[in-house]
Amino acid sequence: MYMVFQGVAPMVWGPVSDHVGRRPISAACLLILSLSCIGLALVPTSDFWLLMLLRCIQASGSASTIAIGAGVIGDVSTRAERGGFFGVFTIGPMVGPAIGPVIGGVLTEHLGWRSIFWFLTIAASMCFIIIILFQPETLRTRVDSGRDKAPIIYRPVIPIIGRKAQPTRPAAAKAKVPRNPFRLFLNPDVDVLLVISALGCTVFYGVIATISSLFATIYPELNETTVGLCFLAIGGGMIIGSWANGRLLDYEYTKFKKLAEVPFEGSPNTADITKEESFPLEKARLRWMPYYILIMGAACAGYGWALERRVSLAVPLVLQFLIGSVSIAIMNDASTLMIDLVPGQSSSVTACNNLIRCTLSAVLVSVIELIIKGIGIGWTYVLHCGISLLALPLIYVAIRIGPRYRIKRQRLREEELARIVEK
Repeated sequence: MYMVFQGVAPMVWGPVSDHVGRRPISAACLLILSLSCIGLALVPTSDFWLLMLLRCIQASGSASTIAIGAGVIGDVSTRAERGGFFGVFTIGPMVGPAIGPVIGGVLTEHLGWRSIFWFLTIAASMCFIIIILFQPETLRTRVDSGRDKAPIIYRPVIPIIGRKAQPTRPAAAKAKVPRNPFRLFLNPDVDVLLVISALGCTVFYGVIATISSLFATIYPELNETTVGLCFLAIGGGMIIGSWANGRLLDYEYTKFKKLAEVPFEGSPNTADITKEESFPLEKARLRWMPYYILIMGAACAGYGWALERRVSLAVPLVLQFLIGSVSIAIMNDASTLMIDLVPGQSSSVTACNNLIRCTLSAVLVSVIELIIKGIGIGWTYVLHCGISLLALPLIYVAIRIGPRYRIKRQRLREEELARIVEK
């Protein structure tokens, strides 16, 4: 239920933040998260329905901050630096599920399960206060007229981030941004990237969702705390993988940009090559992804058989590290390119991304124990290998069809802006 609402809620909050602003919606989501955690800490054990309801509300508050955060990245970064920004940003939302069980295991063992939700209440409340005190508004349609003229909800109490005064700028003509995020599904190139990201996320959750149960059974010497510590392997892989992948994305973009600025034989001038239509954006973002997918497929198959054969604990932990590092790289590559393709709807497209990948992940998580009982641990993760390899041909589809639809959207935006200027 948590994962379902984790996918659905950003479809509301993401588009709202694309129009209302990042700062007030971020604060609202964190407030909802804080209040729901208080309710979960106090819920009677006899009211299971209330526990489920509060978990849904909790997911609605927490997951939406991912889409809004991606919107901030789209607001403040250019294509040349977006990969690095997104790589650092993604460390938070994707590593959280990996390090959370470490904290949860310790709290549960020593203070009981309710202490988990009190811990989350404190953490979410601190984030809420930080947003109110320090976070400036980044949505250009809300701050283009100058920070001092913005309504109070768009101004931080302590303006230390971007504290240098910004010059007042005249309002620029802007194409209308669709409010309905479901319209993004009408773009075939975006759909392909959504599926690629969802397959990578599904395999990741297929591994992380079974760590507690499988490790407690296969390695009975582990207790709740040490089982929680086992999550650090995949979490560490995601931290390193996300950071390194972000740097690589920026490097690849710069490399392709320099190549595009070199005239080729028969070209009348350099300007023709540096146009949006001529730049191989999809290739610049996705060139390394086939290698990530092959590594993840091999690591998943090895992970399953390592657990099946009950080998040394070090082996599955090393394979977890590999799975974490390449799965986050796959998701970051696809997510960064999606923001590049629809920069004015960065929160909305990230919400669509959450919807698809959380839905597929929820389906797999709900049946994975049945699959393990039916075909065994080894073959279950061979199946995961097959799921990851499904993304391989889609990469080449994205590179092939992407430029056509990207150019079409670019020309439509230019025509709409021209009409606005004429009016």
